[in-house]
Amino acid sequence: MTQPSASGHASMPLPLYQQVSEMLIRDIAAGRLADGARLPPERDMAASLGIAVGTLRRALADLQAKGLLDRVQGSGNYVRAQPDPQSVYAMFRLELAEGGGLPTARVLSVDRLAKPPTLPDFGSPDGHRIRRLRLLSGRVAAVEEIWLDTGFAEKVLPSDLSDSLYLFYRMRLGLWIARAEDRVGQGPLPDWAPPDFPWPPGTPLPEILRLSWAQDGRPAEISLTWYDPATVRYVARLK
Repeated sequence: MTQPSASGHASMPLPLYQQVSEMLIRDIAAGRLADGARLPPERDMAASLGIAVGTLRRALADLQAKGLLDRVQGSGNYVRAQPDPQSVYAMFRLELAEGGGLPTARVLSVDRLAKPPTLPDFGSPDGHRIRRLRLLSGRVAAVEEIWLDTGFAEKVLPSDLSDSLYLFYRMRLGLWIARAEDRVGQGPLPDWAPPDFPWPPGTPLPEILRLSWAQDGRPAEISLTWYDPATVRYVARLK
């Protein structure tokens, strides 16, 4: 399911069963899989996804453990919608225009630099600047620039990063993003956007400025995301 990269660095993908689980979680959150809906038979569903039945069953077991699926012996698998599903992409607010979509990422560059004066002041003077291309179910969706404070990591390499940056933070850095604030506006697409992004640099696009805080209240990162409004939308659900 993970798409190959034509250039740049491929992020470390999630295990295949977890990719399937996360895709289904996002479809449930988007309403594409309604509460009480019966999923197709497992063999049919696995064939449609191009995966082994055993992989699908691991994904469904993950959904069941998160309270998002009832598995009824002899009857089938039924969706249980939850207001706040557990997901490694719980704070990723971009979805395909039709809803859902599995997020993946291609790392463009990782550099340790002095934080530019254009950023809101936070933490130490230096930051790890991470630039990535984001895709949803293999479709180019957005470019993002993240500044992670160096107080949380002395060194970050492209090979360290997974498709879910927040999962990397938790598993490798012991950092939980406990709170975030998004400011949505408009800004020009930066000149470092890769050539396969569907808009030329300088094009005014929807822009998301996110400020994030760690579990101990310290400012942890600031990110800027520019997304393709023809392909994706920004979604924040209140339940």
